[in-house]
Amino acid sequence: MAGFIDSVVGGGGLIQLPALLVFLPGVPLPTAFGTGKFAGIAGTTAAMVKYVRSVKINYWAIVPAAGTAFVFSFLGARALSHIDANLLKPLILVLLILVAVYTFIKKDFGSLHAPKLTDSKEKLYGLLIGAAIGFYDGFFGPGTGSFLIFIFIGLFGFNFLAASAAAKVVNVATNLSALGYFIYKGHVLYQVAIPMAVCSIIGSQLGTRTALKRGVGFVRVLFLIVVTGIIIKFAYDTYGSGGSDFKKLSVAVQELVGFKS
Repeated sequence: MAGFIDSVVGGGGLIQLPALLVFLPGVPLPTAFGTGKFAGIAGTTAAMVKYVRSVKINYWAIVPAAGTAFVFSFLGARALSHIDANLLKPLILVLLILVAVYTFIKKDFGSLHAPKLTDSKEKLYGLLIGAAIGFYDGFFGPGTGSFLIFIFIGLFGFNFLAASAAAKVVNVATNLSALGYFIYKGHVLYQVAIPMAVCSIIGSQLGTRTALKRGVGFVRVLFLIVVTGIIIKFAYDTYGSGGSDFKKLSVAVQELVGFKS
């Protein structure tokens, strides 16, 4: 299931990580993450290969983005030990809501493939986006694929299929960087990760075939469903305990700008 969803619009982690935490009680969280990354990158890579063969990809934008994403994903993971990632939840929640609303209102969003940047600008923006998204994915993670698809459509002028294909290339880079760290630290249960990886590949193949067959309309609808699911999860995590994360963010912002609460 995770491989299918992730191959089309990203967000497979919404299924995979909770399942690992439920079915592997007592396993340390880093090990659950590492095991999930191992399985996830297998499906994402399989989807990327399928898309590359079927969808025209603009490598001027994608290769620089993947390169900086690989580096900054590692830096984001390092920063995680110094900053409370929960402080980002309210901000990411607002951004995801804006993404969902804009995509829903603008019916033709992502329906046409009409790149609108010059080669030099695509390369520059690819570097900047790869750095920002890579750092976010290493530091926090949820919604990375959705943000990438939205950016490749809105900024670069790709359609949903081309944006999803491009997002897979960048996702492989960020996941590879994180997986290397987890393997080095011994946070992968291979007896679980390998069978999951095989199933993730099967799911991703079914997902990419469905997306290529049914076109951008199908991808758009699934994109909205997955983003809505991420929004619901973020809202629960942020406000389910009385909005404590929002309060922490408010205090942090006030301290940053020099005010006292």
